Amino acid sequence: MAEVKASLICGVIAAFLSSAVLAFVEDLDDTFKDTRVNDVWLVDFYAPWCGYCKKLEPVWHEVGMELKSSGSPVRVGKMDATAYSGMASEFGVRGYPTIKLLKGDLAYNYKGPRTKDDIVEFANRVSGPAVRALPSKQMFEHMMKRHDVLFVYVGGESPLREKYNDVASELIVYTYFFSGSEEVLPESLTLPELPAVVVFKDGGYFTYDEYEDGSLSSWVNKERFQGYLQIDGFTLYELGETGVRLMWHFTLFSFAFRLKGLIQRVAKEYREHFNRDFQFGHMDGNDYINSLIMGEVTVPSVIILNTSNEQYFLPSEPIETMEQLVQFISSVLNGSAQAYGGDGIIQRIKRVAFDARSTIMSVFRSSPLLGCFLFGLPLGVISLMCYGICTAESDDGADDMDALKREGLTDEEEEEEEERQRAAELEGPEEGENEEEDVGEKDPEEKKTD
Repeated sequence: MAEVKASLICGVIAAFLSSAVLAFVEDLDDTFKDTRVNDVWLVDFYAPWCGYCKKLEPVWHEVGMELKSSGSPVRVGKMDATAYSGMASEFGVRGYPTIKLLKGDLAYNYKGPRTKDDIVEFANRVSGPAVRALPSKQMFEHMMKRHDVLFVYVGGESPLREKYNDVASELIVYTYFFSGSEEVLPESLTLPELPAVVVFKDGGYFTYDEYEDGSLSSWVNKERFQGYLQIDGFTLYELGETGVRLMWHFTLFSFAFRLKGLIQRVAKEYREHFNRDFQFGHMDGNDYINSLIMGEVTVPSVIILNTSNEQYFLPSEPIETMEQLVQFISSVLNGSAQAYGGDGIIQRIKRVAFDARSTIMSVFRSSPLLGCFLFGLPLGVISLMCYGICTAESDDGADDMDALKREGLTDEEEEEEEERQRAAELEGPEEGENEEEDVGEKDPEEKKTD
């Protein structure tokens, strides 16, 4: 009896906890469009059959719990985009899962890693004001400790302030934007003129110059990365949107730290020369570069990738000194370096063939029997179909030849041909009978001989 009560209590507690978790994430339907306007929503558009959506589901419940417990004004929901496809299309959903933060008439796409901390940080950043105020030096120092890259507008109202607000509304999905007076900045920091937009990163600060840096949006989109960073798939995707040339090296062994130190020095000491065109970093492993060049490279290696057209550049000799590295980068910048790859039609065809070959080889390496079944069965079926087609064509060809022969004869010749055939049919049996009679009746002389 006690065991039954304990199991019932556990069941009630589990049901209570599951209902509490589900309360943090709301299931949305077609009425959501009319009721969402007054709130800030973080919505996961999913498909029931999507494997990535199922993997995101427990993380999404953790996001809902975290935002609810922290007192965030963001409400968390999920919508079956296959059941409400019309509404999903209105929000611009083209794949699953799609995460969007909806604030008023604005919709912000989340493109970062699908982890609880990253999604919560995105929701807190985008749900707040596009530009946050820095009221004191203490707040400025606190923000400097929290963020690796910090954008600050310094000054009063101006046309530059309006541009800054517009850029902040556009790029708030990637980074924070602040504003403050000159008094909140460190005393050692001196600005040539006000108003100004300043970015703090890599242990220093850099000021936006409209004449040298072009549009403020492009400058912010490029400067939101640290001078030297760890590169992964999401970083490559974001860098691709900036159109910069990416220089990085691949590490697998400890001696690669020497090469890493060279690139870090160039990124810092030659910032004025290369910052507008290059982003520096490193990536562990060489799988991506092998796929890019459709071959094998040794590690550590140095490569420069043009993210706008997928061209890449390799040094003609191993990089040993900083002078060699600077010379290699300069040759890419002035166009004298040999370019490989690209996004042309021929290159795309080669890439498709390479990816298909790599996929087949990986399947056979991991499971030979499965590979034989997956690729051997279709090939066998195709072979049988080809054999059947070829055989049918040969039979039809013989009939066609007979028909052509008949068509080539005149009417009189055709009648004569038919009479000869009928005569041959009639004479055939008679000749057979005569042969049998000849065999049955022997000549008398042959009998004597016997």
